[in-house]
Amino acid sequence: MIVSAAQLHLCIGDLDGNRLAARRAIEAAAEAGARLIVLPELTASGYVFDDRAEAMSLAEGLAGPTVAEWSGLAAARDLVIVGGVAERDAGGSLFNTAVVVDSTGLRASYRKAHLWDREKEVFTPGDARPVLVDTAIGRIAVMVCYDLEFPEWMRFAALGGADIVCVPTNWPLAPRPEGERPGEVVRAQAAASTNRVYLIAADRCGAERGVSWTG
Repeated sequence: MIVSAAQLHLCIGDLDGNRLAARRAIEAAAEAGARLIVLPELTASGYVFDDRAEAMSLAEGLAGPTVAEWSGLAAARDLVIVGGVAERDAGGSLFNTAVVVDSTGLRASYRKAHLWDREKEVFTPGDARPVLVDTAIGRIAVMVCYDLEFPEWMRFAALGGADIVCVPTNWPLAPRPEGERPGEVVRAQAAASTNRVYLIAADRCGAERGVSWTG
């Protein structure tokens, strides 16, 4: 099976442009034969918010245009798509959420439980373990970025019988010795190896408001 981790150059606040970038990546991956496509964390909105008010203005419900578009693409091409959105719920809470869609529509959503750095000033943490979804391509587990740093989360996924763990991420680029792999990549590889499960992490590329991404 062919899978795709889509490295996207996104722009904070450009909802239409970011959706277009995701759509083009999904279509290109599907043309190349991919059945599972993983998009970055907070694909539609961007990540480096000035404050919670800005994030709220860019958030949407799970019945919003981003999930609807991904569901349509999944149905048209028989895909499984995992991607990140800023989710605003009916009560006014804001979550860093990953969704799973396939040819039948929205299958599941997962709210990031372990918030990193200034995310705590913006989002409400999720209160559930990684979601597990049985799909036409196997059982997938979903978590978001910093969740991967916590061994228990990968262990929950593995013990739940996951065939593949999908991780939308926004990994800031950090200094490292020349020729060395990024620390996040090393830890992801170790987590996958320790738990004997495949892992797909999709990070961004480029930069946003002074933050460069590992890619």
